[in-house]
Amino acid sequence: MAKKNVLVAATLVAAATLTLSACGGNDTPKEGNQSVAEVSPTKAKAATALDRPYTKPNLVLKDTHGKEYDLREATKGKPTLIYFGYTNCPDVCPLTMSNIAAAYKKLPKADQEKLRVVFVTTDPERDTPEELGKWLKGAGNPDFIGLTGDFPTIQAGARQLGVSIEPSTKDKDGKVTSMHTKQVIAFSPKTDAGYLLYTDEATADDYTADLPKIVKGETP
Repeated sequence: MAKKNVLVAATLVAAATLTLSACGGNDTPKEGNQSVAEVSPTKAKAATALDRPYTKPNLVLKDTHGKEYDLREATKGKPTLIYFGYTNCPDVCPLTMSNIAAAYKKLPKADQEKLRVVFVTTDPERDTPEELGKWLKGAGNPDFIGLTGDFPTIQAGARQLGVSIEPSTKDKDGKVTSMHTKQVIAFSPKTDAGYLLYTDEATADDYTADLPKIVKGETP
């Protein structure tokens, strides 16, 4: 009975992360597959270990250099973090990327070369390869991978990871809102499966503690 209660509670936590949230912004960029059924929280509590890992989405988009990027092929056998957001987001997107960037810098050089951090835009109409490249240098790290393309393709790929996104909308004052869930999903280099889920509450310290294990395909 105790185990059942833990699973139910964890499922509710995971479900909360899949709720669409609005990120409001303006027209000036700020600097700087399946539903989860049963999950179990890791000891660190920053991440949720998925009992039913996600399959890496079959996404082929454009990177910050305008070149075709096959997500599955390019990250095969690599520890990978995937996050969906947009450059005009005023809060959670740059904070999430800066937290990961701070932890990334503390990894040994060899581990940095192994890790792939992928930011997929939810606002491809404005997030061109050039814009993504400039934004990632400020909000994240130049080594991070920014991807853009047509919205239906991005939306379909996001759905494979339980990530809900909607087309950006503009209100009467010109402010743009993008609806998207805010989880970061970690993929194991051993299985290429998405086995850890982080919410926007994860801190730089959380990622600093967990990334060395993620690079090895271990559960923090």
